[in-house]
Amino acid sequence: MGAGPSRESEREPLLAPAHPETNAAPQYSRVYGRRWLVLTVFSLLGFMQGMVWNSWGPIQNSAMRAFGFTKSDIAVLVLWGPVGFIPWLLFMWLMDKKGLRVSLLLSAFFMLLGAALRSVPLGGQPQKRWLIHGGQLLNGLAGPTIMSAGPLLSTTWFAPDQRATATAVASLISYLGAATSFVVGPLVVPAPNDTEVVNKEATFSDSYIRDRIQLVMYAEFGAIAVLFAAVLLYFPSRPPMPPSVAAASQRLSYRSSICRLLSNLRFLMIAMAYAVPTGVIAGWSGVLDMILTPAKVSQVDAGWIGFWSIVGGCVFGVAMARFADSIRGMLKLILVLMMAGASLSSTWFTLTCLTRLTHLPSTAATLYTSCILVGIFINSSIPIFFELFIETVYPVPEGITCGVVTFLGNLVTGLLLFFLTFYCTELSWLNWCLTGSCLFSLGLILFFRESYDRLYLDVFVSV
Repeated sequence: MGAGPSRESEREPLLAPAHPETNAAPQYSRVYGRRWLVLTVFSLLGFMQGMVWNSWGPIQNSAMRAFGFTKSDIAVLVLWGPVGFIPWLLFMWLMDKKGLRVSLLLSAFFMLLGAALRSVPLGGQPQKRWLIHGGQLLNGLAGPTIMSAGPLLSTTWFAPDQRATATAVASLISYLGAATSFVVGPLVVPAPNDTEVVNKEATFSDSYIRDRIQLVMYAEFGAIAVLFAAVLLYFPSRPPMPPSVAAASQRLSYRSSICRLLSNLRFLMIAMAYAVPTGVIAGWSGVLDMILTPAKVSQVDAGWIGFWSIVGGCVFGVAMARFADSIRGMLKLILVLMMAGASLSSTWFTLTCLTRLTHLPSTAATLYTSCILVGIFINSSIPIFFELFIETVYPVPEGITCGVVTFLGNLVTGLLLFFLTFYCTELSWLNWCLTGSCLFSLGLILFFRESYDRLYLDVFVSV
């Protein structure tokens, strides 16, 4: 009995895949084009939150005339932003447990309700003032999510080589909103007659100034309503597939994250290096018109100085973040250069404002240049700080990490504005606080030992 020839089916390998044409490496990560839409909606909401927060400082002279505000009232209106960070632990828990969609939807609702309260057209000054204060507080309650969720969004939606850039856009856009209010407010709302030095012929009644302020609040309410509808209709918490290994990795629990952050001396060190200068400049820029008034700077000119200082910081911050994406592992060096520049420019501005003692030339050019440089160096450091925080304490979730540091920054702002309500007659001490905060931050960064745990996971484990 001889063996017969084998059939074709018998020569097939026993462990062959069912579909040989699909025998490729499985895909564990993917980047979606819709990430730009998610980033745009988040950024625009942050833009409006910053714009509403900084509504009153640039038009403080007009607000005093229209609603009977004092300098202390203006400081309190700015102070409501940091006060909104008091329940920050609740917002961080919500972000960690329920995701970015629920957290952002709640923040957008607070902004919408606050803008509606401010826009109620009441004639009586006491009732209107209370509504304005309540609206500013509700807008401040949106701050914990708006100001700290940028790194979480970038990690969740963007690839490692775009992460720092997305963090810069999401984190700095609220500052751009504050910068826009420096221009929109003084251009739409006229200054009172006794403070206007450019056009002596123009006369503006208190009721006209009040109507122009009301027009700005109506416009801000409409923009926030459109963005709230956009978040409600489409804003997913995460993509179907993560964009990187780090985005898909397991993170620490909420309680473990808080304990690790508070017990990590390196994190506390770099967190203070961030919180002190950014907190001081937030309060300082919120009352910039009051600071520059003794230097014979008009309300409109002070608004333009504040605008370009923040816009310069936003543009330079995105550029530096893009540079950090292309050359990784250089975050500490970038921060050292930024804080050194901030220390020099803030010292220049402080001495220029004390021209009667220092005899330095105090011209519009020197005030513009020094103030804009301060904003560029400090504001552009924010996304670099955020990326360094996350690399230092990984695998703590990004939202919790940045929530802690933004709370510290707003705590510094709140303390500064609290003292301002008592010492608002002579404001040169604010300039010295700004200079000292930059030098303090520079010293901490120089002694900080950097590490890149998340970057190591993405670069080596993914390979």
